[in-house]
Amino acid sequence: MKASPSARSWIAAGVRHELLTRALPALRHDMVAPVSVIRMGLLMLKRQVAADPIDASTCAQRVELVESQVGALVAGVRSLRDWELATADEGITRSALVAQCVSLMRAAYEMQGISLDVDPALAPVEGETHWPQSAALRYLLLGGMGHLHDSIQGLGAVRIAPEGARALRLTAVTHDQDSAPRDSADAHRAPRALAIDAIALQSLADDLGYAVTRDDSTLVLDFGAA
Repeated sequence: MKASPSARSWIAAGVRHELLTRALPALRHDMVAPVSVIRMGLLMLKRQVAADPIDASTCAQRVELVESQVGALVAGVRSLRDWELATADEGITRSALVAQCVSLMRAAYEMQGISLDVDPALAPVEGETHWPQSAALRYLLLGGMGHLHDSIQGLGAVRIAPEGARALRLTAVTHDQDSAPRDSADAHRAPRALAIDAIALQSLADDLGYAVTRDDSTLVLDFGAA
């Protein structure tokens, strides 16, 4: 039985939920880290206010630290809305998109012996094209990374490079090909009950309106319309 458009949309929604779940540890860390600094800053401020005489300059520094961390905490909470597909935004450059997704997932991948290697050609440059629908593109790239993670046996690295002017090429490198083999990496990889297989990735891309092509160990994500 062929899946209906409604069913494909439900599949895509499930894939997005899985991707957000995988990114949550990094998002949670970005929000919790300022809280720890705020607690320490308030503790030191409390001691300094109780001192006799009060060092006004040092107290002012502590207040400034707390204020800066509150700002970081607010920014972290607000960043959650960036994952909503309905949120209007000013778009995102290809280099910024890659930097965001790699920053979110690098620690999780490296804990499993998988490196994320970004081509120097994806360094930010002035005048880059801003692509609309940042949230959709974020899900698309994370979906591609997750697909290679879940489907390539002995994965040692994911290399991300530009493909033309409007696409990204993701290449899976196995341990045998990698210059730094990780013999025990696979033994520590947790099984994926909700693996992002080819059908899940294609459903995600179709629902978001983008084209995805897979050739052996290479995945191309086209930012143009599918």
